[in-house]
Amino acid sequence: MTSTPTDVMDNTALLAALQAIVGPVGVLQGSDMAAYEEGARYGQGHARLVVRPANVAEVQAVVRLCAQHQLPLLPQGANTGMVGASTPDMSATQIVLSLSRLRATCDIDVANRSVVVDAGVTLQELNEKLEPHGLWFPIDLGANPSIGGMIATNTGGTRLIRYGDVRSNLMALQAVLMDPPGEVVELGRALRKNNTGVDWKQLLVGSSGAGAIVTQATIQVHARPSQRATALVVPASDDAVMPLLQALERDLGDWLAAFEGISGNAMQAAIDHVPNLRNPFAPEAAPAFAILVELEANAAPQYSNLDLQEALNLFLQDQFDVTIVNAVIGNAEELWHLRHSISEGARALGKPIAFDVSVPRSRIMEFCRKGRELVARDYPFLTVVDFGHIADGGVHFNVIWRKDAAQVYDPAVVQQLRDAVYAMAVEDFGGSYSAEHGVGPHNIAYYHRFTPPLLQQWADDWRVRLDPQRLCGTVDLGMPKH
Repeated sequence: MTSTPTDVMDNTALLAALQAIVGPVGVLQGSDMAAYEEGARYGQGHARLVVRPANVAEVQAVVRLCAQHQLPLLPQGANTGMVGASTPDMSATQIVLSLSRLRATCDIDVANRSVVVDAGVTLQELNEKLEPHGLWFPIDLGANPSIGGMIATNTGGTRLIRYGDVRSNLMALQAVLMDPPGEVVELGRALRKNNTGVDWKQLLVGSSGAGAIVTQATIQVHARPSQRATALVVPASDDAVMPLLQALERDLGDWLAAFEGISGNAMQAAIDHVPNLRNPFAPEAAPAFAILVELEANAAPQYSNLDLQEALNLFLQDQFDVTIVNAVIGNAEELWHLRHSISEGARALGKPIAFDVSVPRSRIMEFCRKGRELVARDYPFLTVVDFGHIADGGVHFNVIWRKDAAQVYDPAVVQQLRDAVYAMAVEDFGGSYSAEHGVGPHNIAYYHRFTPPLLQQWADDWRVRLDPQRLCGTVDLGMPKH
């Protein structure tokens, strides 16, 4: 195919061509693009135009147009990502391909426990449609992403230990290719067993939107729990955290759904700055560290004689003075509200320097301790507000440059801190610089630093095969281009 240089098609011609495909309502320009140009936490740029196709045929036509004229295309879902992968750069050359109108399909197969869903449907909308059937997609997040965005980042969340991440629940994908331009491929089927060679759909999971446009997914969904039991417990020490988790997995592991660590700083930030929150340990002060434990069971009590809250209470009684020293057997909604309010509380303190890292869970408490020591020693004017998914080794090691800090915010200092924390996680602890947020412009430098050159070369080969003009997405997982 012969391509025409980008500059041949001016904005007037491009606007007319896109409107011919998606209609006037499907193209945004000027100030109407603002919500699509700024990310949830990082990433702010300028788009050339925003195009919003309403069906797969329109996606195909947009892709063909962009391929023909060498127009860079940025797929975008709900734009809730944390690493800037879904927001345009500052060049004003990228066309944002918003999939927010691609939401007509949500076909639920109750007996198969699966759903075929368009990429623009949000997690909340999907679960609302699943609820009457006693089903849900149990990826628990603080945000409300689109299904396509969740696939692009391989989202995890608080219940990963019980249900897995997006990758482990994905049965099939539909995608529109950049080469051949606009061709639709169906990758996989609504099957739990399909051992017929390479699982091609996984090549687009965690791709940060590069290579092809995910338009639809078939997802395994789960039965909603009939019972839950929740407690906020205070471990006897950092060294008691893993023995407590191991005891839970040994004695109550069939039901363990969440094991979420919350530092005292994180808890207090939420309590102090988020309305209608209280200290669950009052009148005592918030502890230095607490763990939100939740059990879930699908077995009906009339058949199983299971009282999940009683089981958890008995377990905690046995753990007193062994692995725990205090516990609040509480209202699940209230305790989860506290957990999900931490980010809001942290932002109220000042400017967050966020780290989404993971290490082997056997070393996660050591990592948190060493991280706090690093900040206290080298950056005493900063405050650590850490929390995370202890059972899967993930921690949001957030550091806050407080509004009242003695030192004025300095991007150079922030960069030094990032380099130090990521190096410690990856090199000293055998961990990851991105546990669940994926790769984007915000952390691409660390991808190139920590990913072996051979794997970056493989990523180059993958990109060339799928998108030889490198038009799709803002993230390049191949070798750095100079």
